[in-house]
Amino acid sequence: MSMKRTNVYADPEDLAIIKEAAKRRGISEAEIIREGIHLAAMANRVWSEPLFSRTFEGAGRTLGKRKVRDTVADAVLAETDTGTAS
Repeated sequence: MSMKRTNVYADPEDLAIIKEAAKRRGISEAEIIREGIHLAAMANRVWSEPLFSRTFEGAGRTLGKRKVRDTVADAVLAETDTGTAS
């Protein structure tokens, strides 16, 4: 993977925690910082498609757990040719 160098300012206490974690995990401090940057990037990403794109017919009121599970299972089964979800 290609990487680009950048400079950031960090709280000394945070850096001490990163140093300790890197030593404990046996990886570089830079690796922990890259993991943190990736998590922050993913947490703030705007997705082009909604997480849930399907809609299901319902009664217009909150359903119980079992009814939701059955409704979703019925919809999945209806979409498959063999009647089993893949």
